[in-house]
Amino acid sequence: VQLVESGGGLVQDGGSLRLSCAASGRGISSITAMGWYRQAPGKLRELVASITSDGTTNYADAVKGRFTVSRDNAKNTVYLQMNAPKPEDTAVYYCHADLTITTIEGNSYLEVWGQGTLVTVSS
Repeated sequence: VQLVESGGGLVQDGGSLRLSCAASGRGISSITAMGWYRQAPGKLRELVASITSDGTTNYADAVKGRFTVSRDNAKNTVYLQMNAPKPEDTAVYYCHADLTITTIEGNSYLEVWGQGTLVTVSS
């Protein structure tokens, strides 16, 4: 099971950028929650936004009103629409998922991280 992120890069202050993250692998039977974390140089990793399978969202105060998290359950994909980003949003963004793998041996619950994608916001 892996999470593959895309969409990072350089964006100007006040522009827009969309990150995508797709979960793939054998046996994925459900994904309870997906979301995005970020880590800036010299800082701890922090939650940006998350969304559950029924669409309940949670946002960090710093991004409320600017970023939107959404997901396509049929594609096991989560998105982060970043509008009006600021230089302080510059960080490596990591996709995260809590999911269930079902095999003939039963269910396994996994916490999976993506490899990270760099977002740089220029002023």
